[in-house]
Amino acid sequence: MTIRVLVVDDQAMVRAGFAALLGAQHDIDVVGQAKDGAEAVDLAAALLPDVVLMDVRMPVMNGLEAARKILGGMDPGQDAPTTHVLMLTTFDADDYVYDALRLGASGFLLKDALADELVAAVRIVAAGEALLAPSVTKRLIEQFAKSQPRTLPCRDRLGGLTERELEVMVLVGRGLSNQEIAAELYIAEQTVKTHVSKILTKLSLRDRVQAVVLAYDTGLVEPAG
Repeated sequence: MTIRVLVVDDQAMVRAGFAALLGAQHDIDVVGQAKDGAEAVDLAAALLPDVVLMDVRMPVMNGLEAARKILGGMDPGQDAPTTHVLMLTTFDADDYVYDALRLGASGFLLKDALADELVAAVRIVAAGEALLAPSVTKRLIEQFAKSQPRTLPCRDRLGGLTERELEVMVLVGRGLSNQEIAAELYIAEQTVKTHVSKILTKLSLRDRVQAVVLAYDTGLVEPAG
């Protein structure tokens, strides 16, 4: 299956470079390029790409607002093809990126990432997986969780989860993989996958990134230190 990608960046040379790199892959087709968020929203609606590679800081409309518009009308519970957003940033401590993760972006990548890392990230996101593996993503979520006003845990949004699903969500929130969760709870990895799938469905979450954010937002997981 060919992965359809829309590349969004306000710098023409950067945009062309990403497009050339991705377009050279046998399983990736760059279906469009946009110079700002407003153009990205229009092209995403017209082209229905699998992945939008979105710069964070752009004129006219920044990447956060564009991601909000692109993802806002999508129901993660539907089986219809979904456009995933992969954010690009120069810094690993960018307010916009954290907000984008809360909106449903599937992760973010630093602009100075290696070519292989960029290609792998696009494939991971296109497959419906969250780009949560890089430690920088979890660090970013935890950093901004620390900066939020401390409030008493609010578990109302988690009321539909079973005790076991809550246990799994805590471990997802701590950044553990399915394999690590299975070892922690002494259950099969396939069972963990089933629990994670049910958690995402019950809470109407797009992927594991949103689950991690919600785990912090509800106080289910607290920032280290």
